[in-house]
Amino acid sequence: MLTNVAVLAFEGLAPFELGVLCEGFGIDRTAQGVPAIDFAVCAEDDRPMQTSMGFSIQAAHGLDRVAEADLVAVPAIPRGGIPPESVLQVIRDAYDRGARILSVCSGAFTLGAAGLLDGRECTTHWLYTQELQRRFPLAKVVPEVLYVDAGQIVTSAGTAAGLDACLHIWRQEYGAAVANIVARRAVVPPHRDGGQAQFIARAVPDCDVDTLGPLLTWIVENLGEDHSVESLARRAHMSARTFARRFRDETGTTPHSWVTTQRVAAAEELLETTEQPVEWIASQVGFGNAAALRHHFQRIRGVSPQQYRRTFCPAPAEATA
Repeated sequence: MLTNVAVLAFEGLAPFELGVLCEGFGIDRTAQGVPAIDFAVCAEDDRPMQTSMGFSIQAAHGLDRVAEADLVAVPAIPRGGIPPESVLQVIRDAYDRGARILSVCSGAFTLGAAGLLDGRECTTHWLYTQELQRRFPLAKVVPEVLYVDAGQIVTSAGTAAGLDACLHIWRQEYGAAVANIVARRAVVPPHRDGGQAQFIARAVPDCDVDTLGPLLTWIVENLGEDHSVESLARRAHMSARTFARRFRDETGTTPHSWVTTQRVAAAEELLETTEQPVEWIASQVGFGNAAALRHHFQRIRGVSPQQYRRTFCPAPAEATA
């Protein structure tokens, strides 16, 4: 279980991505029912370090503190820069003793320099995926995703995707209810569907159509409704073809895939926070029957609804207290 997080700091790091990790794990949310995390920012020594934005920071903990961590997190760094060998070595040591490693954005280059990407699926910001593959040819770079969970190693794409990866880890460790609390505190969605493709430059879509934000909110609040492309297009006052194109532009995925993911997320929380049977939960979130829920839950989460409930059933009372 995740109880101890160490973030590595070094000369030239990107302060925003450091802030993402501090937001993800460094804030005390115990008053809201989130388990306590022993959090520390660690550096080679206590000298001021220049960030990529021209100001300095100072870490309160040395690299010896990393040995206590269940999760070791690496912020972004300019791609030409490499942290000192002492930092790379503590990353290797953490990996060898079984700690989980998380990188944000170009922090993946640090993991590559430490030798941890060979033969492993990984990602980074979409601007840098080709360079990451070029510099570490044995890595299996996945360019179109927000983050890659390769088991012990989690790599995330651009800045906001770092928070997505943090929430993913919270969800894995403590369940959807706790991840939702963390997301609410950070004022971000607890789960984003789609991938980096939606952020790559493309032709500007038609400007005479309002954003789909209100419609997406309505869908989440009414998951039991019919959410076919045709019915959603009518609600959005578009043709089905225009709606499907706009939906992919704004979310990076299809309406069916997005709605299915939202239904699985809602089912997750009901599995944690109620004792209702799977059939009832399926009807509440819009799957219609338990077989459909089991199929999509297994496909998206990798476990059955009952396995998920057995794993996270003890957490709801604490998470919702």
